[in-house]
Amino acid sequence: MPPVEEARDVFRRLGYSVDGDGVDLRAERKWRTVHVTALDADEASSPNHLRADGGTTDYRLRCFVTWMEAAGDLRDRLARVDPDYEWAVIGVEDDEYEVVDRAVGA
Repeated sequence: MPPVEEARDVFRRLGYSVDGDGVDLRAERKWRTVHVTALDADEASSPNHLRADGGTTDYRLRCFVTWMEAAGDLRDRLARVDPDYEWAVIGVEDDEYEVVDRAVGA
């Protein structure tokens, strides 16, 4: 199961308002809008399920939230894909989270 509620909680703790249903959320704070996608461990480690495979997005800022054990694999896949937007990976476990990596696209 994707960590959707955990993703909501992380961004709310950071001062964002969070909208959206399902695994794709929109987090807004001041001028910044972030497309947040919650991925379960299988989606995070499988290229067939990765939603950031170089496709287009209306958002320049993307954040992928997954379970801590899958966060490193997801970061590595995103680095190989090298999407043209800024991205971050957050790993969650229990009530804690960690920003695993972030990158500025070309």
